[in-house]
Amino acid sequence: MSIMTKKFTILLVDDRLENLLSLEQMLLADNRTFIQASSGNEALKLVLKHDDIGLIMLDVQMPDMDGFEVARLLKANPKTRNISIIFVTAINKDEYYVLEGFKIGAVDYLSKPLDINVTRAKVNVFEQLYFYQDELKQTLKEKEQINGQLERFMHVVAHDLKTPLSGITGLLMLMQEEDGIKVSPMLTEYMDMSVNAATQMADMITAILDYSKEHQFSNKTEDVDVNELLQQLIKLLFPPAHVHIQMGTNLPVLHTSRQKLQQVFQNLLSNAIKYNDKALAEISVGGTPDGEFYNFYVKDNGPGIEDKDNERIFRLFEKVDKDDDKGTGIGLNILKLLVETQGGKVWVESRLGEGSCFYFQWRR
Repeated sequence: MSIMTKKFTILLVDDRLENLLSLEQMLLADNRTFIQASSGNEALKLVLKHDDIGLIMLDVQMPDMDGFEVARLLKANPKTRNISIIFVTAINKDEYYVLEGFKIGAVDYLSKPLDINVTRAKVNVFEQLYFYQDELKQTLKEKEQINGQLERFMHVVAHDLKTPLSGITGLLMLMQEEDGIKVSPMLTEYMDMSVNAATQMADMITAILDYSKEHQFSNKTEDVDVNELLQQLIKLLFPPAHVHIQMGTNLPVLHTSRQKLQQVFQNLLSNAIKYNDKALAEISVGGTPDGEFYNFYVKDNGPGIEDKDNERIFRLFEKVDKDDDKGTGIGLNILKLLVETQGGKVWVESRLGEGSCFYFQWRR
């Protein structure tokens, strides 16, 4: 649907009827609808009743509840915090009011008496922004649907591959026990290589199946205490006695998918434990807030990674050591997908022989 055929709903809030009528007349357009409120309380009720409001023109000075208080309540509610607000006020000399307005989230500020051209121009800008954001939401929704279809397809393909592979692996293992094979060192070596290769492929397919299951059934979001999540996860990993894991303080509570966040931490912590080559393994976990994201890290004193491998390890089926039989080369790629799906990024800083620090952003 084109942006010209969609309606742009504007909520006008002012305790004086003549101001409401004048502002609506000033902003009339074919694709616009208007809702009027004569008090802050009425405005809050209307916002909750109408979920398609794209802009609120909010008078600052009103009895009972002023515009600043209305804006504070709107910005505190997750359902209404993203609605654009333009404060309208007759007070334009006191800088405090301007700063106060922007501090609580107003997107713009207009002073009375309103200049008709400036007012129309600003509202036009926020109308375009609303439609662009709406179009982006639709695109992201379509992307999620396509991703879901691809994940289901991946699950079916992986499942269909695993069934005949299990038969092949079983047949190879039976052949290993044949006397004609056992008496030949060369044939024994070839059979061992074949069984190992088939087992490795089965592990890869299992990892793909696990990934597709995670994405199909773990879209539920909830409040997740990261400190509690990590404590439980570390217990489940049963780290050896020589492994010391230190957790940072003031870890956040995020509204997110517990399973997906746990999968990311589990991958990084498992790798830090499994690949550590030091007599005393030191691992630390922490993070800091960064705008709409929280930047987490998992740091270890393990073997480290060469600079040339910093990007490659996040690709599907890529491993630093080609002879490594501990992993499938899928885990870090899954981690990268989980992080990027919710808008974040993942990267690593490492020094060969001294350890690595993996960073990832998770939306707050």
